[in-house]
Amino acid sequence: MLYHETTLHGAYLLEPQPAFDERGYFSRVWCSDELVDRGLNATWVQSSISFNEKALTLRGMHYQAAPHAEVKLVRCTSGSVFDVIVDVREDSETFRKWFSVELNPENNRVLYIPGGFAHGFLTLQDHSVLEYHMSEPYHPECARNVRWDDPAFGIEWPSVPAVISDRDRNHADFTSAL
Repeated sequence: MLYHETTLHGAYLLEPQPAFDERGYFSRVWCSDELVDRGLNATWVQSSISFNEKALTLRGMHYQAAPHAEVKLVRCTSGSVFDVIVDVREDSETFRKWFSVELNPENNRVLYIPGGFAHGFLTLQDHSVLEYHMSEPYHPECARNVRWDDPAFGIEWPSVPAVISDRDRNHADFTSAL
């Protein structure tokens, strides 16, 4: 497994190293010991799947606030997504900065998202599926959102969403939420 630091403090892109043979390949998606050796979270209490019927579906930008901030491992098991994280930790050197990566089954990348990061994605293909591992169970009282097109972040999405929920479309500006 290769671990690549992203441009955002504490966020990593994990790159599985498959072992190929005549059957195909076998690869670890994550390893508890390797995460712990890097000072990263290795305890997952919930696993979820997000199925998205249509290309250009946008979900995000979501996070859980303290005391239940979630660390997430995210990978795409079907289709393809433009995955985005934003550092919303006010005391962070990368506060309000964003990072994006394409996730798909072919590249098998896994995004490690620290607590205090908003997460969202835009599907690039029909029938895209994301798998999440989370360090915290869902706590609705700690659920937070930032607008996907908020000028405070300036995220450069590859396309305008065709499908987006009213909830995700109508969040207040991030600066007004401070």
